[in-house]
Amino acid sequence: MIVATNLCFRTIPTTCTTVKQQKDPPHQLNLVIPTKTKACECFDLHKELIPYEKAWSWQKQIVKQKKSLLQEHEDCPDTLIVLQHNPVYTMGTGSSENYLNFDVKEAPFDVYRTERGGEVTYHGPGQLVMYPIINLRNHKMDLHWYLRTLEEVVIRVLSSTFSIKASRIEGLTGVWVGNQKLAAIGIRVSKWITYHGLALNVTTDLTPFSWIVPCGLRHRQVGSIKGLLQEFQSSRQYAEAIKPFTDDYQLIDISYRSLIKEFSEVFNLEIHQKAITVPEFWREDH
Repeated sequence: MIVATNLCFRTIPTTCTTVKQQKDPPHQLNLVIPTKTKACECFDLHKELIPYEKAWSWQKQIVKQKKSLLQEHEDCPDTLIVLQHNPVYTMGTGSSENYLNFDVKEAPFDVYRTERGGEVTYHGPGQLVMYPIINLRNHKMDLHWYLRTLEEVVIRVLSSTFSIKASRIEGLTGVWVGNQKLAAIGIRVSKWITYHGLALNVTTDLTPFSWIVPCGLRHRQVGSIKGLLQEFQSSRQYAEAIKPFTDDYQLIDISYRSLIKEFSEVFNLEIHQKAITVPEFWREDH
């Protein structure tokens, strides 16, 4: 069953996953804003399985705090949360239940309707989720630019760390390798403060995606870094190169470090790790 609905926030229009993209090749996109490097606090929970509703509530609390800072004309630094979720389906504001291949009253996992843009997607173990809660006034007040920049982070990760050539597809949002979507993006922006974000399939079990129409795209597939590396194993020229990536835990760690590095460089941010203790009730087994 859908466990959260009818949320209402005063925001600028939601950005959807079907935003028209520029026809310029990726290398010609003017993604990086040449400004002084700013600080960004990072909550690293990339090894933890955090229930979706807890992370969702946490994001909204941070957004509220940042809005208060802006009202008081105080500095509003950026925040980044990185984690994994236990299995869950999430739907965008106007997302259709026609893209669910099951009766919502008998859903295999919890289903949440959120205020982000886009259609239904799946989150689960082995998928790294990044929630940038950033003040676009410190970067560029342009939602198209923000989406393309999030895509650029993932494209660089796949290229620099795994020698995987990824790309954008005109008219769609996300990161693709051929016909496989490796990263989904769905955001909300309120008073130029972002939340929700991107999800990169690293070692994810892709089976739950078959129970939905991911992002409302019926004729495209979902892929993962691990799956692509396994495909490469059949080629001798890649066999030696991918040996370090055969362990799932190591693959998650390597992907996390690369995401942080590329996010820092693309957004011109200095990342400051923040210590956090995960309450027991946040964990998957509670």
